[in-house]
Amino acid sequence: MMPAASPLHFLRFEFKYVLDRTTREAVEAELQHFVELDPFVQKQAHQQYFVRSLYFDDRRFSAFHDKNDGRLTRSKFRLRTYGREVEDTAPWFLEIKGRHNNLVFKHRTPIGAAMGKRARGEALSRELLVNAAPGDVRDQFECARFRAGIQPYVLVDYLRRPYISKFDPDFRLTFDAELAARATDTMFDEVAPARAMLRGFTVMEIKFRRHVPAWFHRILQAYELRRQSISKVCAATEALGLASSLT
Repeated sequence: MMPAASPLHFLRFEFKYVLDRTTREAVEAELQHFVELDPFVQKQAHQQYFVRSLYFDDRRFSAFHDKNDGRLTRSKFRLRTYGREVEDTAPWFLEIKGRHNNLVFKHRTPIGAAMGKRARGEALSRELLVNAAPGDVRDQFECARFRAGIQPYVLVDYLRRPYISKFDPDFRLTFDAELAARATDTMFDEVAPARAMLRGFTVMEIKFRRHVPAWFHRILQAYELRRQSISKVCAATEALGLASSLT
C-alpha cells in the first residue's frame, strides 16, 4: 500500500529529531491535541505503512560524501515502493531528492508495471530507463547513470506513521521506526541480511513550507528536543560498514 495522493513534486523545509521509545510515546501523546492521523493510515493496522527505498551512488560515493560534508546543494536518486514482497502490487517511483540551502526538494516519476521486479544492478538501471515515465526525473537519472555511473547499492526499510496538523495543512509530521538496511543492488533481496539501525529509536520528522507552529515550539522546549542532521541512507551505509571502504 502507498499513501493516498502522494505528491510527485515538492519544495519545503524538513527538520529531524531522534527520540528514544519513552520520549516518542510522550511526545506523540501530547501531539494529539494538535494533529490527526493522515487519512490513509487511520484504518490500517497500527496506523502506519511500510516504506522501502533502494539508493544509488557513484563509485566515489559522491552523494554520501556530499551529505556528510554538509554541502548546501546536493541530491541523490532512489527507487521507492511500499510493498514488502515481490508479489505486492504497490506502485514504484524513481525519485530524486536533494537540498538547496535550507530547502528540501523531491521529484518523483512513476515506474510502469512492466518493470522487472527482480532486476538488479546494471539490469535494474536499464529497466528503469525503459519503464520510468518520460520527464525530467528520468532524464536526470539517465544523465547521472552515463556521466557518473551511479548504481544501486543499499536498501533501507522502515515503518512510517504520518500526521497532519489540524490547523495548518502545510505542516506534516512523521514517525519512522524499525529502520533496517541491506547492502544490495535489488529491491527484493532474499539473501542479503538486514541490519537494524537506530535500534529502539524513532526518527521524528516535521515538514513545512512557511513556519513551525508555536504549539510545536512549546513541545520542543518541554522535551528539550534538538534538531539533528541525520540521513537514513548515510546511516545505512555506515551501519553496514560500507563507509570504511570509501576514499
